[in-house]
Amino acid sequence: MPTDVNTDMTTPSASYTHVDAPRHVTVAVDTASSKSKGPWIALAIVALLLIVGIIWGIGARSADEHQLAQSTHASSELTVSVIRPIVTGEASEIALPGNTQAFNDTPIYARTNGYLKSWYFDIGAHVKQGQLLAIIDTPEIDQQLSQAKADLNTAQANFSLSQLTEQRYQDLKSSDAVSKQDVDNAHGDFESKKAQVSSAQANVKRLEDLQSFTRIYAPFDGVITARNTDIGQLIDSGSGTPAKELFHIAAIHTLRVYINVPQQYSTAAKPGLVADLTLAQFPGRAFQGHLVRTANAMDLATRTLLVEVDVDNKTGELLPGAYVQVHLKAPNPIPSFIVPVSALIFRSAGLQVGVVDANNKANLVAVTLGRDLGTDVEVITGLNADDRVIINPPDSLIQGEMVQIVQPPAPNNGQQNPQAAQAAQKPGGEGK
Repeated sequence: MPTDVNTDMTTPSASYTHVDAPRHVTVAVDTASSKSKGPWIALAIVALLLIVGIIWGIGARSADEHQLAQSTHASSELTVSVIRPIVTGEASEIALPGNTQAFNDTPIYARTNGYLKSWYFDIGAHVKQGQLLAIIDTPEIDQQLSQAKADLNTAQANFSLSQLTEQRYQDLKSSDAVSKQDVDNAHGDFESKKAQVSSAQANVKRLEDLQSFTRIYAPFDGVITARNTDIGQLIDSGSGTPAKELFHIAAIHTLRVYINVPQQYSTAAKPGLVADLTLAQFPGRAFQGHLVRTANAMDLATRTLLVEVDVDNKTGELLPGAYVQVHLKAPNPIPSFIVPVSALIFRSAGLQVGVVDANNKANLVAVTLGRDLGTDVEVITGLNADDRVIINPPDSLIQGEMVQIVQPPAPNNGQQNPQAAQAAQKPGGEGK
């Protein structure tokens, strides 16, 4: 019976299954297909990921290589700092160093031998022309003069006798009482004695002149700057040994100042130009002088023009030998630029400055310097206002080399050299 029951139960199920059989078969077939394609899909995904990874790796490596190439190229270029030159205004003033000198400066020597008997003025004393400075005792000259006068008297006596004899022979000649030879001898003796008198007179005059040198006088108005003798000292005129200076006198009512004007400013150095003198011991004061003459020739060694400036010193405040700064007021503007000393390049080609052009290439430009302002210098030729000047250029810098520009270091306390600031007088003369 159970078997029958199961048979009966199966029949309806089979009927139900028959109706739904196509769906069941279809499902069974799809599952088998999915199971067969699964590994290939996974493999495709892995391959795709692998390809993406390879592409990404190649791209990253290419980017790294490109960045490395850029870094290598950048590191191969020099890194420099640049500034704009400071444009000065009208160069209406040229400051040059100089030394004051007395208008007349004379050492005084003895012209005769003897001993110093007395002196009357010491150092710092103001004397007038013709004032007696010292007296020399010359006993030997005195004795020689006495002997010379005696010789002159003898020569004059002999001359008088010879003159009388010659006159007598001339009188006897007309009567043929004496021979012509005797007359000629008498005339020759007369001429000889006459010459002896002249010689004796010249000797007396020479010794009198030497005797007059025993009194030493001031040759001009001035001040005694040195006294190198004292009472009782042996005085030698220098006939056998080098002469010794007795006094030194200087005329300081007007002082001379000799300066060397650079060649680029020589055209502005004309007689009559106003010049102000400044000294360290007179801060805030200026002594006015005038350019009076020039050498009218350039010095071959220094390429400068020797110039004389005279300054009035009637008050005696200025002393000869003092160091001064001479400020010449040039009438013509001389355009120039101010750059740091660190921008200069000293090579065999001459003085140069490195300039960066629009393509970031370095150009070495020859320049001519003007004034030295300490940490800065004045450039007369070679630069333009819009040039980018390299500061602290490396020794390896060459013409046309590519460079990288970085921000230059800030100046101390944000201030520039005061001398450079003073040189840049024109409002538009600041660095751009």
